[in-house]
Amino acid sequence: MQFIDQARITVRGGRGGDGIAAFRREKYVPAGGPSGGDGGHGGPVVLEADSNLQTLLDFKYKRLFAADDGRRGGPNKCTGATGRDLVIKVPCGTEVRHLSSSILLGDLTAPGQRLTVAFGGRGGLGNAHYLSNRNRAPEKFTEGRDGEEWPLQLELKLLAEVGIIGLPNAGKSTLIAVLSAARPKIADYPFTTLVPNLGVVRRPSGDGTVFADIPGLIAGAAQGAGLGHDFLRHIERTRLLIHVVDAGADDPVEDLRVVEKELEAYGHGLVDRPRLLVLNKRELLLDEQLPELRRELEEASGRSPICISAAMGANLDQLLCMVWSELGIP
Repeated sequence: MQFIDQARITVRGGRGGDGIAAFRREKYVPAGGPSGGDGGHGGPVVLEADSNLQTLLDFKYKRLFAADDGRRGGPNKCTGATGRDLVIKVPCGTEVRHLSSSILLGDLTAPGQRLTVAFGGRGGLGNAHYLSNRNRAPEKFTEGRDGEEWPLQLELKLLAEVGIIGLPNAGKSTLIAVLSAARPKIADYPFTTLVPNLGVVRRPSGDGTVFADIPGLIAGAAQGAGLGHDFLRHIERTRLLIHVVDAGADDPVEDLRVVEKELEAYGHGLVDRPRLLVLNKRELLLDEQLPELRRELEEASGRSPICISAAMGANLDQLLCMVWSELGIP
C-alpha cells in the first residue's frame, strides 16, 4: 500500500431543490389556493476520522466530492427530500486547510470525530409562501441555491507518542523492529526507509505506546533537501523524540549537530521537545573508545547518551525505562 500523506480535493455541497408553483384542485374547495411546496436542502460534505485508515491514498485518483442535491417541492405543500450527507473517511491525525488561504479548518485526531467542510444550499420556496391578503393566487416561487464549494488541502500527521529520528543508516528501523512487531525494510544503504513506520511497544502495564520511525534527515532537510522535509511534520505530535546516532559513523558528533540544526530550522517547537540521545551500534567501538565518544556527545548536546546495540539487543531495557520515565508512565 502506498503511503500518501498529502492530498488536494474539492468538496461541494448539494444544491437545494427548487420550490414550485401549484394550486389546489380539490372537490368542494371553492377557491382553491396556492399549494406549491418548498425544495429540500442540499446535503453537506462531512469528513470523519477513521482509525482503520493509515494513508490518504483514497484521494490520489478521486479529487471531487459532491453531496446529493435536494429534491424539488411538490404540490399540496409537500417539501422536497433533503439531500443525503456525504461522509468522507480520513485517517486519524488529518489536518484540513483551505487550499488557497491555508487557514486551518479542523484537525481530526479522535476516531469518529467529524468536520463539516461544505454546507448544502437552501431549498427554494414554493408559491404557498407568498400568499397574502393582497395576492390570493401568487405564482411566484424561488429556485434552490447552490451548495458551498471549497478546495481543501489534507495533511496527515501520524499520531505517535515517540518519534525516532536520526541520519540515514543510524539504525532507526532496526530499533523499532526489535522493540515492536513492525517490520520495516532494513538494508545497508542510505534512505532505506522511504515512508514513516509505526510500531506499538508494550508498556510494563500491558498497554501499547506508538513509536514512529521517521525517514532519515540530512543537512538542509528543513529547506526541502532529501526526504526529511516531507516527513518532519509527522513528529510534530510526538511527546518524546529518540535521537539515534551511529557510533560507527566517521564523525558521530557532527551527525548529532546536523540533526539538531534541522530540528531548529524546521521550527514548530521540535527543538524544545524532550529528547533522548541514543548511541547505537556500540559493538563497532572498542571499549577504550566508548568513554571519550560519550563525553563528546554529552558536551555537544547537554544530554547523557544511552549506549545500545539494536542489532544485538543490548541495553534496550534501559532505553525503554528512560522512555517510560520521560512519558510519566509507571
